[in-house]
Amino acid sequence: MKRAAISTVLALLGLAAGCTVGPRYSRPAAPAPAPDAWKTQPPWEQAAPKDAIPKGSWWQVFHDPALDAYEQQLLQANQSLVAARDRLDQARSLARVATADMFPQLSADPSALRERAGANRPLNGAGPTLVSVPGLPQPITVYSQDTSYTQSVYTIPFSLSYEVDLFGRVRHTVEAANASLQSTAADLQNVQLVLTAELAADYFSLRELDAEFQVVEKSVGYQRTGLDLVNNRHSGGIASGLEVAQQAALLDSTLSQLALVQQSRAQYEHAIAVLVGQAASSLSVPVAPLQATPPPVPLGVPSDMLERRPDVSTAERVMAYQNAQVGIARSAFYPHITLSGSGGWQSRDLGTLLNAPSLFWSLGADALEPIFEGGRNRANLAAARAVYDQSVANYRQSVLTAFQQVEDGISNLSTLSQALSTQGAAVEDARRALTIANNRYIGGVTSYLDVITAQTTLLTSERLQTQLLGQQMVSSVYLVKALGGGWEASEIEDQQVRPQAGQILQP
Repeated sequence: MKRAAISTVLALLGLAAGCTVGPRYSRPAAPAPAPDAWKTQPPWEQAAPKDAIPKGSWWQVFHDPALDAYEQQLLQANQSLVAARDRLDQARSLARVATADMFPQLSADPSALRERAGANRPLNGAGPTLVSVPGLPQPITVYSQDTSYTQSVYTIPFSLSYEVDLFGRVRHTVEAANASLQSTAADLQNVQLVLTAELAADYFSLRELDAEFQVVEKSVGYQRTGLDLVNNRHSGGIASGLEVAQQAALLDSTLSQLALVQQSRAQYEHAIAVLVGQAASSLSVPVAPLQATPPPVPLGVPSDMLERRPDVSTAERVMAYQNAQVGIARSAFYPHITLSGSGGWQSRDLGTLLNAPSLFWSLGADALEPIFEGGRNRANLAAARAVYDQSVANYRQSVLTAFQQVEDGISNLSTLSQALSTQGAAVEDARRALTIANNRYIGGVTSYLDVITAQTTLLTSERLQTQLLGQQMVSSVYLVKALGGGWEASEIEDQQVRPQAGQILQP
């Protein structure tokens, strides 16, 4: 009998595997063939793929210990990242919930009841009465319709049910749950990538403002020296009051720019504080002017993008989830077969509750076959297919967006590299022009307006040079982000829940 039971179970499992309905999942093709190479050539010599982007700590490619420290604080204390980890834990638990339907469900519902039935009850049943019969050692119970009775009822019932998953409804549900789990895992990685990139961008923007403050502060020093010169010449009757007023106005304007730079720096400092999980008032970033150059970023080939972007993996896992939902909707057209059984003990007396005569049981099977549903199942299937098609379009759009962001990043760096080179020459020209203007003014050849113009041009040129360097570093950050930050889709493959035999005995 034991062998027969095992054979029956194996036969049912084999039949179930063969009867599964619903589409098998395969990742749709990208909207267009991926190009063999990126359109824009980067402004550096190509590095070997994956050599310069550390896995999980992509910001180390910039070799900035202060940035590394802030990123580690973010990983530990950023509340958005904590919430994303909690969502992953929730998705893992929900996947375990889905696997529970693959096992029999056993429940118990013990009860104790004390009841009294009235003599005038409308039912035709009879109440129990003990009657002594000559020749019998114990009285027997007889029933009279017009008598009341009081009795106790003790019950320990058990119920067992198991859905025979012949058409794959449960298996598709587990597939959907695991796809949702992996999608949430990719979401977590995307949140981490976005937050760490935002921190790095804010950090380099703050460092650029430190350098820009230094430039403006140096210009303030030059302009104060110029104001002293004009004041001295005015006292000697050489310079006019107009020249003094013009130089004073320029100095005041530059001091205003200095205050605005400080204001912008404070805002970036506050943003960094929030990203690393601190109150804005509790974090002070030491001043350290930007003195960095963008590192070469290994681009790889465009087709790698499908495996290196967590947001693309999220969209792909959503497709897998919706494909499983189509299978679930399809299984609704087929019988829903449930095996069930119940049993236990019931007695009027607690002392005889567990005796053999108190035992009761029942076994049965139920096959629910939808016949006429008013088109409900057909509409549900059509809706599931439409949602799947929508997820395919969203996936393909995410691929196109990823290609665009990488091309934008390479193009930005190429343009900024050229602009920074020419701007360096512009700064040198402005410095030479200021020297010439000062000499011509002291020699009485020209008015002081030429000196003011040269000072303004030099300040503008130096600030622009510093801003271009900051933009170059921020663009490098966003390019690494667009490439996925060293992440690979294989990192979420282990994020799935499989049915375990031990679940049978778990509540």
